[in-house]
Amino acid sequence: MQEQLKYYINHSRFKQKPTANLASFSQAELHKAWQFHRSIPEYAPTPLYHLPALAKSLNVGQIYLKDESQRFGLKAFKALGGAYAMACHIAEELGRDISELPYNVMVSNEVREQLNGITFATTTDGNHGRGVAWMARQLKQKSVVYMPKGSSHERLDAILNEGATAEIVDMNYDDAVRMTAEMARKYGWVVVQDTAWAGYEKIPQWIMQGYSTLMFEALSQLHEVKPTHVFVQAGVGSFAGMVQGMLTALYGEDRPKVIIAEAQIADCLYRSAVAENEEAISVGGDLQTVMAGLACGEANIAGWQLLRDYADAFFSCPDFVATRGMRILGNPLPTDPPIVSGESGAVTTGLLSILMQSQNYADVRNRLELNENSRILLISTEGDTDIQRYRDIVWDGEFPSFGQF
Repeated sequence: MQEQLKYYINHSRFKQKPTANLASFSQAELHKAWQFHRSIPEYAPTPLYHLPALAKSLNVGQIYLKDESQRFGLKAFKALGGAYAMACHIAEELGRDISELPYNVMVSNEVREQLNGITFATTTDGNHGRGVAWMARQLKQKSVVYMPKGSSHERLDAILNEGATAEIVDMNYDDAVRMTAEMARKYGWVVVQDTAWAGYEKIPQWIMQGYSTLMFEALSQLHEVKPTHVFVQAGVGSFAGMVQGMLTALYGEDRPKVIIAEAQIADCLYRSAVAENEEAISVGGDLQTVMAGLACGEANIAGWQLLRDYADAFFSCPDFVATRGMRILGNPLPTDPPIVSGESGAVTTGLLSILMQSQNYADVRNRLELNENSRILLISTEGDTDIQRYRDIVWDGEFPSFGQF
């Protein structure tokens, strides 16, 4: 039963002697992804909103929120990773560097004719799969998408509308990932998954690098004045690992504090951190949570290593944390803009509000130096990708709106 927000302040032995590899997160490596994304005609930086009224009410210095609901018309950031990984795979197939293949070349008939027809396959709760299907259609290639049980039919329809072969299967996310990998081996498909495992690491690394474009944008929009804290949500940990890896490679010891928020029913990173395990602990079961995009019980090994070694805190969040964040952003204080943020997108806002408003977390605030001098970056990773569920939560309160703070 999901009841209480839980946390772990990271002081493990791994953080004292980090070993995670930062080479893939150098500015030179990540800039290739940004360069590719900027060549896409639909590309535009997503907004970074300043929320001074919310900051004042929470007694922090500044709050900024990166709104990924406006990414490529897909309402989520996920296409950044999948599209870049697919482009890198094609570049490798052609024996060329990705920097030589901007989008207009990548989608050309000339490139298509050099390829022997590719089927890209993935497992998704919705956002990643839609991004993969969207990019496959641009590339004039095929895509196959499997969704775990409990997935939204609205998100399934969005994927089908991108031209993919897609279905909801009767298994949880992690089992569906294994099934997708087995089907890919059988039929010669290319798996595009941000979950890394032994022997499957290259494409997840490209996906992580692809996500970095939103952080390049955010830092530019902040006029290169770094935040003191970055709150980031984690499913398998690929996105969170990218944020941690990029900030660590860029700023070193002077990096912002990175605070991880997971869905409590699938909190593999939190449990691994508490246990101070070198390897991540898996979480099984149905993984049913309102935060569908975070319902992943097995960590990306590269993402976990980065978070294990460098993240400052891990929070295991019941559903009420996410729904609280959705309502805060959708019903702002005067002068702050309204923001449509989905379940997985808003959990960090909900978490910040609880940490700053509940006396139960005064010690946590002090240990993380969350105070009137804090300059906080939040990332809303999705909009209302399931419109009916969004309205059920924000309009009708049909999902949890409170719990034990």
